[in-house]
Amino acid sequence: MADVGEVLMSALSTIRVPKPGDRVHKDECALSFSTPESEGGLYLCMNSFLGFGSQYVDRHHARSGQRAYLHITRIRKAKKEDDSNSGSGHPPKKKPTRLAIGIEGGFDVEQDQYEEDVKVVILPDRQEVTSEDLATMPDVVRERVSLSMAGIMAADSVSHALQVQQWDGEVRQESRHAADLKQLDNGLKIPPSGWRCEVCDLQENLWMNLTDGKVLCGRRYFDGSGGNNHALLHFQETGYPLAVKLGTITPDGADVYSYDEDDMVLDSKLPEHLSHFGIDMMTMEKTERTMTELEIAVNQRVGEWEVIQESGTTLRPLFGPGLTGMKNLGNSCYLNSVMQVLFTIPDFQNKYVSNIDKIINEAPSDPTQDFKTQVAKLGYGLLSGEYSKPTTDSGNENGASEPRGDQLGIAPQMFKALIGRGHPEFSTNRQQDAQEFLLHFINMVERNCRSGPNPSEAFRFLVEERIVCQQSQKAKYTQRVDYIVQLPVPMDQATNTDELQEAERRREEGDTSAPTVRAQIPFTACMAALSEPETLTDFWSSAVQAKTTATKTTRFASFSDYLVIQIKKFTFGLDWVPKKLDVSIDVPDTLDLSALRATGQQPGEELLPEVAPPPLMTPDVEVKAPVLDDSTVSQLCEMGFPLEACRKAVYYTGNTGIDAAMNWIMSHMDDPDFSAPLVLPGCSSGPGTTPTESLSEEHLATIVSMGFSRDQATKALRATSNVLDRAVDWIFSHLDDLESMDVSEGGRSAAESEGGRDPPPGPRVRDGEGKYELFAFISHMGTSTMCGHYVCHIKKDQQWVIFNDQKVCASEKPPKDLGYLYFYRRVAE
Repeated sequence: MADVGEVLMSALSTIRVPKPGDRVHKDECALSFSTPESEGGLYLCMNSFLGFGSQYVDRHHARSGQRAYLHITRIRKAKKEDDSNSGSGHPPKKKPTRLAIGIEGGFDVEQDQYEEDVKVVILPDRQEVTSEDLATMPDVVRERVSLSMAGIMAADSVSHALQVQQWDGEVRQESRHAADLKQLDNGLKIPPSGWRCEVCDLQENLWMNLTDGKVLCGRRYFDGSGGNNHALLHFQETGYPLAVKLGTITPDGADVYSYDEDDMVLDSKLPEHLSHFGIDMMTMEKTERTMTELEIAVNQRVGEWEVIQESGTTLRPLFGPGLTGMKNLGNSCYLNSVMQVLFTIPDFQNKYVSNIDKIINEAPSDPTQDFKTQVAKLGYGLLSGEYSKPTTDSGNENGASEPRGDQLGIAPQMFKALIGRGHPEFSTNRQQDAQEFLLHFINMVERNCRSGPNPSEAFRFLVEERIVCQQSQKAKYTQRVDYIVQLPVPMDQATNTDELQEAERRREEGDTSAPTVRAQIPFTACMAALSEPETLTDFWSSAVQAKTTATKTTRFASFSDYLVIQIKKFTFGLDWVPKKLDVSIDVPDTLDLSALRATGQQPGEELLPEVAPPPLMTPDVEVKAPVLDDSTVSQLCEMGFPLEACRKAVYYTGNTGIDAAMNWIMSHMDDPDFSAPLVLPGCSSGPGTTPTESLSEEHLATIVSMGFSRDQATKALRATSNVLDRAVDWIFSHLDDLESMDVSEGGRSAAESEGGRDPPPGPRVRDGEGKYELFAFISHMGTSTMCGHYVCHIKKDQQWVIFNDQKVCASEKPPKDLGYLYFYRRVAE
């Protein structure tokens, strides 16, 4: 084994000990979904701390020259039967008693235990270095290797840090009202039981206001249960902030809610506040479920098969290519559902999966941070079938095991970390809106496909908006790009109004047996609400030079290959509390939108003149330059448009908002002076751009450190009003312009010296017949987009398949009427 020692000695200089801040990828391959539990285990580079499966470690060695790897393998331990287990083969799980994750009493996230084997391997011959070998080596070798191994194994893996962290939903803050809470001396004494709402006589979900002692019912839940909002209405009328839930008071405390702070809170003076109304905490017993217990019950019900998950039916598990499940990383079902649908679309398959060998060969030294590599890795994982294998329970000590309906699947940890990096929502483990994530991902694809095929073009279409001034009857046409059709839900068009009203009446009368009735909304009513003319009451007409009434009609200027329809189920109640409309919509399997094709300017129709609104007057007598809405200009700049074009858009639309300005930009992108400086009234020349001397040297240095030239950094900062974050976004979305940028000796580019280069061409859209067929839909369960659960149904080979995280099964009754996002593809001619 002397050869091994010599080899290890020669590689010693490349072996590192992890330092704070080093990312240690010891749970997942950077290029595949291989893990230490996979066949062949995981090889961790002892220099870069990147992990590689057995099929990719030789490639990394050849490219990097690194020879020393830590080979980690894990085997799942057999589960021991609990003494109290009634022979089911599974130990009973403890019921959660705390709204928490990863702590005592909370939801358990570490259910599997493993036997782990770790050894050093030297490439290219994969020579193993045993502990006995290491003991015979020189001290300097033994110490360095031992320290590196110990540091790697002690370090938190990147994937572990991104998984569900220890979280306690019961940690509450002291209310700011508790210390000095005003309590009325009204002589009111509350009995220890027998409570009723003082308004509606409800006998459950009762809250006592700690200021005046009023006993009133709580909020109404999304399904009509709960209370009738009388405690909330009382706060809105009086401003008395704190209320305690009756039935939860024990010597240990109670549920206290602050309406002003809109959260469950602590009241350190609760015994004193309760005794004011004759309540002795030491003698009270709990009779109502606490809010925590209610939330735990809701979280447990999320995993049950109900309508959307096709409960009550034995579903047949499916395995194979394109039928791979995805692990839920803690509220990542929104991401799982969206990506399952996207990788059934040929554009995404061809871009990322068909070229995976080329993508991996061209991957940078750290592929975990490369968008194209991680998307390709995810796509191949979903489509290859390599990870679509049934999982089995590890069984008991006797080795018995039982197949389960879910799969090993893939855990999209690196993908989620990369796609959410820097985003205030998608970087967290909170539940998100699937529609917002879809648009976020499309935006990432757009940024990373500036050259070459762009799969997001499959969704891109043009919308034509026709505005007709009702006073002059002259029209204005604008076009904008969109990716999703948002359909409103006209609740007043429900076909079962009588049933809805009867159910509501019974609930108001306190009938607990009243059924939950779902509103039946025709799909044609939703389409009519989208296509009918909208009245604009504050439209500035260039024809009459004044504000007047106009009508706006929206039509399709092009039909994309794939059409996404969002049912706008999520809204706000009168109290501004988010809620979800419980509706059933008869969404069709086929769709013909040909009648909604835009026709453009009609024969004999006059257009509104392109005249700017009057300048905004100042108190001075003379006319000064109008004040532009800086926030609108900034929003447009953040989208990547030139600063001067944004200024002109805001000016020529009279500061009337982002929508009008965006429409102006989309209809003037081909103008030769699109990027030329705006000359305002009262100014002898345009304001130009931010002068170089006013740019922040710190901002310039930051962008230069990212690999761009000083001239390119200057251009980006000028285009974004010297705002660093916007400049970084701008520079990545204008790489083609920057690469061809010809910088003159004076510091400004030749294009700028000539008054601006020709603008880039408009967005590329595909067009064809407006006839579509449904092939997928994503459904949501829960009260709002911030909670609940997503699943998707996809039609594969004329069979509907349900993807519920790791569970992939043949669908028996796809609930097409309860979807949230619907995906259509153009019908082949």
